[in-house]
Amino acid sequence: MTGMGVVEGGARTARSRALAVLRVRSRALAVALLPAALAVVLLAGGSAGHLLGRGWDLARWVVGVVAVVVLLLAAGVGLVVARARPAMTPTVPIPEESAPDLYRLVRDLADRLDVPAPSAIALTPDCDSWLEDRTHPAHGPPPLDPRDPREGPAGPDALRGLSSARPRRRAAAPVLVIGSPFLWWMRVGELRAVLAPVVAGTEPSAQPDIAAARRFVRGLDAAVAVASTTGRCPLSRSVCVGLGWVARLLLRGCREHAAEMERGVAAAAAERAQAVDYGLRIVAQEQVGLAYAGWDRLLTRVALPAWRMGRWPSRLDAGVVAALTELSRRDRLAEGFASRLGERPACDLLEEPGAVDEATSLLAARLFHGGPAERGPDWSPVDWREYPDEVVDRKWRTDAARLHRVLDALGVRRSSGPAATDPHGPTLARVMEHLSAPSPTSATPELSEQGGSSADDAGSAPSAPPPPATAPTAPDEEAGLGTERGAVLVAGLSAELAREEAAAPAVSPAPEEDTGRLPVTPEWDEGSLPLFPLEPPRTGRELLADHVTAMVCCAAMDTAGATPGLDWLDGPALLINGERATDLGPRVLALVENGDPVPLRTWLVDSGIRPEKPVRLV
Repeated sequence: MTGMGVVEGGARTARSRALAVLRVRSRALAVALLPAALAVVLLAGGSAGHLLGRGWDLARWVVGVVAVVVLLLAAGVGLVVARARPAMTPTVPIPEESAPDLYRLVRDLADRLDVPAPSAIALTPDCDSWLEDRTHPAHGPPPLDPRDPREGPAGPDALRGLSSARPRRRAAAPVLVIGSPFLWWMRVGELRAVLAPVVAGTEPSAQPDIAAARRFVRGLDAAVAVASTTGRCPLSRSVCVGLGWVARLLLRGCREHAAEMERGVAAAAAERAQAVDYGLRIVAQEQVGLAYAGWDRLLTRVALPAWRMGRWPSRLDAGVVAALTELSRRDRLAEGFASRLGERPACDLLEEPGAVDEATSLLAARLFHGGPAERGPDWSPVDWREYPDEVVDRKWRTDAARLHRVLDALGVRRSSGPAATDPHGPTLARVMEHLSAPSPTSATPELSEQGGSSADDAGSAPSAPPPPATAPTAPDEEAGLGTERGAVLVAGLSAELAREEAAAPAVSPAPEEDTGRLPVTPEWDEGSLPLFPLEPPRTGRELLADHVTAMVCCAAMDTAGATPGLDWLDGPALLINGERATDLGPRVLALVENGDPVPLRTWLVDSGIRPEKPVRLV
């Protein structure tokens, strides 16, 4: 089959499936009109002198009432399906005046493909690109086309004074949503090759049957979301139950047809795009996978610790370039990437790439962490140069302080032995002695009493909940903790973290104001943030290992002159004599899992770190 035949075949398949979706809608309408049709037949028979008698009169009344009720219910469902706001991806809109070269590239690409150009461009903090229909009235009026004189302020409608009274809606093309990491990592030619099959999908979107089928499916999906809204009165809940049942029933009826329709649209668009930069598309697809890997590592290893500290990196897209460059260097691919990095990056198509990067970075923090919408005293941007001091150092000292607060609550002594320079200061030796000491067999109630007195002496130190007095706590075998002391310490850390999260102020939407940055489309429920949590809850072993590692790093910085650093792929890093300490993790795990302090103590001696000296905490 030729390329044009594949395009026509995919388009025919998509249109036939769209008609199948519309037939589901027609059948639902026919079922809703059936009682009314029967009532009309009964009324017509009575007026013509047929179907007479008391039984027929009763049937006419019953069927008429049923028909009215069904019509009212059908009208209500149809109104909700038509008026409910479909889901819209949170994006950063890119006006044409802020990226004229990018709009020119997309329009030239549409001309080469002989398809309609997208109506607008938006960026999303994700490694994907797609077309999104935003023609629903709830999403606002479509953007005006400056090339159409009828839509400008000097058009004939404006001269007649009609444009302000009744704005004319036109069938706008879908919005092109581009993953922001693509603009920074890819070159201009690679971006054009990646966007070719996406832009080619604007032609099926303009087909009336496919557009109508998509509107119907999106309306049903929005109706299900409306029916699932909580906090309604009992009467409204009962109505929403019926609405949700009908919408889900219709969705089940057209789900397969809608999926096949989208596959046909994708096949037709991909085949049409074969004629545009086919060889470069193969290379560009490799860059898509690489960008996704680097973006995921950057968010989970680098951005997430900063978000937890109340700071959001303001140049995430620039950071993904550094992360992927580091990845290529470690994998000995630097020579292959050096040539492509010399070409023009796609972010040069933007007039102000820094402002766009900041807006997408803030949106990423909103989506993946649930941070506030605007900067504030507890939510401020951080530059990559300031990241080690503002985030890494503060994170380690905060975790170490939390660890010592839990030890205070458990009644663990501050120091033991004459080597301690400050018997009242927090030391790494205290943590190592506690985790490596043999577990008591019946001292659990005594530890609880000591923890209460120690917490009272400390004043502000919170007290952990006392362990059960019936039996000592068993080691947390599922979490990889082989000692009872480690399990008790994990329980205290979990409780402390839960208290801190509960005491954190709730995120509230910021008021509208001119901040000088690009706006973000607020089309999500504020109570559902974060929409895409990055990391599952940490296990007990991971939680304790992170806190012990933080304590080791604090001791290294305060006693051996080590410095905090940033590794683009692994996040916070400890630098000793300018070199990253890569062998610390297994030694900390030996202490946490088995209570064996020898590997860690040997490493401390070799690195010149003194665990008995107190450290500075937050």
